[in-house]
Amino acid sequence: MPDFSIGVDLGGTNLRIAAVSGEGDLLEKITLPTKLVLGRDHVIKEMCDAIQHLSVKCTGSGKFFGVGIGVPGLMDVQTGVVRKAANLPGWENYPVRAEIGRRLGLQKNKAQVILDNDARVAALGEQWLGAARGVENMAILTLGTGIGGGIVLGGKIWHGMNGMAGEFGHVTIEPEGPACGCGNRGCAEQYASAGAIVRMAREAIARGEAPGLAQAAASDAEFGAKAICDLAMAGDEHGQRIFGSVGRALGILLADVVNVLNLEMFVIGGGVASAWDAFAPSMLAELRERSVVYAETAPDDPLGRQFLVKEEDAQVESEDRKQGKTIITRALLGSDAGLYGAARMPVLTG
Repeated sequence: MPDFSIGVDLGGTNLRIAAVSGEGDLLEKITLPTKLVLGRDHVIKEMCDAIQHLSVKCTGSGKFFGVGIGVPGLMDVQTGVVRKAANLPGWENYPVRAEIGRRLGLQKNKAQVILDNDARVAALGEQWLGAARGVENMAILTLGTGIGGGIVLGGKIWHGMNGMAGEFGHVTIEPEGPACGCGNRGCAEQYASAGAIVRMAREAIARGEAPGLAQAAASDAEFGAKAICDLAMAGDEHGQRIFGSVGRALGILLADVVNVLNLEMFVIGGGVASAWDAFAPSMLAELRERSVVYAETAPDDPLGRQFLVKEEDAQVESEDRKQGKTIITRALLGSDAGLYGAARMPVLTG
């Protein structure tokens, strides 16, 4: 068997655990529901049982680097303590790393348990095997229920002073905008997340100005961002307005980030990224208008190569990077970015 590590993506809905070789090959994957109602001890037990199963199954002559875990929340990376996790009730100030290490006995085997924020872990996954493969310096914006972010410098996650770097979702877009759960007003995730898209649609419906959205909401009990995107792509005027607003907000956010960081590549991931065609034109137009750095470094055709699956596209994108162009692109790994990034962390520190 090859050298391997185990990556864990701990989500509020699903718990996914995978064994990944040091070369990035997926060896085995387990997906379980995250049974939060049964308490954190139950979730940790199921996680550790799956880790043990995979480690036994994959152990041979290869080296076991350890376990990396992506968690949706704020944490102390040095101690492995979750400080705040809105989607994991009861996990505040919980020493996850120490508890997992105790249950698995990994300290005795000198294998590591590494904990990090899920968006930063996804950034590492995309940098290792995804859209930013081979790019030493990049950042990711993950557009989901909220907005997360991560920065990779020199091939490693940049944590900042105390592990909170990359909170792009809480950059202010409108000073007097909607209230955010963080305590601020007008944060980016109030304009460009899945939650924001649904809120804007329901506000338009309540004003009586979006009949297409109203009809879709009335007929779909799970009316959400995807349904609104489908309407926008089908030509619905108010759906298009919403995604135009999403793109504008992302353009304002990216303008600040590009000006400050001047990185080689910025990757857009998360579920909302699937609506790329609906929001990217307004995003890139706003970005060019507001960022002096991007205005000087934008590729000639920034919308033409955003899903780099063809060899010729990758070659052109590589040439752009050699010329000092700023690449804004979609993520490639989808929900597996966090798994691969989590598995990568023990390799980098082992």
